[in-house]
Amino acid sequence: MPRESSKTLVVYFSLEGNTRLVANELKKRIGADLLELRPAKAYPTGGFTKFLWGGKSVLMKETPELEPFYLDLSPYDTVVLGTPIWASSIAPPLRTFLQDAARSLASKRVVAFACCAGGDPGKAIEQIQELANTKVRATAVFVDPKKGRDENWNAKLGVLAGAIQARLS
Repeated sequence: MPRESSKTLVVYFSLEGNTRLVANELKKRIGADLLELRPAKAYPTGGFTKFLWGGKSVLMKETPELEPFYLDLSPYDTVVLGTPIWASSIAPPLRTFLQDAARSLASKRVVAFACCAGGDPGKAIEQIQELANTKVRATAVFVDPKKGRDENWNAKLGVLAGAIQARLS
């Protein structure tokens, strides 16, 4: 059972709304705070341009400038990181956040979830661990939950929420 003073923050980037859906559902279930990462220059959201731009950003390991936000991680025991999977990798806005926050994340319990259209998200989880400089204590993968392609997404979300609330011992 978590201590009364324990706090959880969900940090996520969402292009098409899948990652946002999962982040908001986690907020409802565990009372987490949310931080949505927004690139200063928006990514294309449709057609071939979306895949071309996103793929290039991943391959070049870009760290796009984010819209300004204030964040003090000190009150949080657990930080949940959410990302769509782009070309088997984390989305560049999360890469930017992880590079900037790695020192602060090293002392936190880190959990990760990813949303994808299919494929293996294992590389992305490894990238999160490497960039956050800490072990990821629990993970979940959701296949297009917004489009209803993952029939078990609600159950997976329950398992992830339970792991967070159990303090990931």
